[in-house]
Amino acid sequence: MRPLLAALLSLAAGASAADGPTKLTLADFTDQEGKAPNAMWSADADGVIHLKGKGGGALISKEEYASFELTWEWKLEAKGNNGIKYWVTKIGKEWLGIEYQMIDDNGHPDGLRGGSHNTGSIYDIVDSAKDKALKPVGEWNSSRIVVKDGRIEHFLNGKPVSSADTKSEDWKSAIGRSKFRTKQGFAPGKGKLMLTEHSDPCWFRNLVVRPL
Repeated sequence: MRPLLAALLSLAAGASAADGPTKLTLADFTDQEGKAPNAMWSADADGVIHLKGKGGGALISKEEYASFELTWEWKLEAKGNNGIKYWVTKIGKEWLGIEYQMIDDNGHPDGLRGGSHNTGSIYDIVDSAKDKALKPVGEWNSSRIVVKDGRIEHFLNGKPVSSADTKSEDWKSAIGRSKFRTKQGFAPGKGKLMLTEHSDPCWFRNLVVRPL
């Protein structure tokens, strides 16, 4: 019985570990062709992932997620723009998904545009809170995405900034007003994560995903 019990406990521990939080590194991503990230992406000894700028290309996670929690820290240079996407799938020749917008709200043209194009928004779909706690450019921000049974929530520095129920009529209407309205199969309820590249330097650290 003892060997059997040990085997069962080992299997249970393995299942628990698989379902627990995972700290993501560059090794958990590929480029859009399935190859290793190029030299414009790097990671230092402390695990900080650095996108040097234009030419890095977006990175796609090797794993897919449906309901999950994703936490990370990030910073940009002045007038910078980037984001993290999820439920990413290939539609035609494009990898598309819902985006947590990360941008210099006060310096980048798209940030100055405001609305669903500023930090914490569900990009081009749902605006972020006007009273959000965005730190100055060059400082680390802390972000969190929670996706559970079709409901999505974005947090910035510990406070909720945007949310949506992707099973609702409001969501369908919002998609219908967005640039994704003609993209059949957009945000299907599961998909990969994407570290985007919008030509500007960006830093990520403590990128942790937990299936829910």
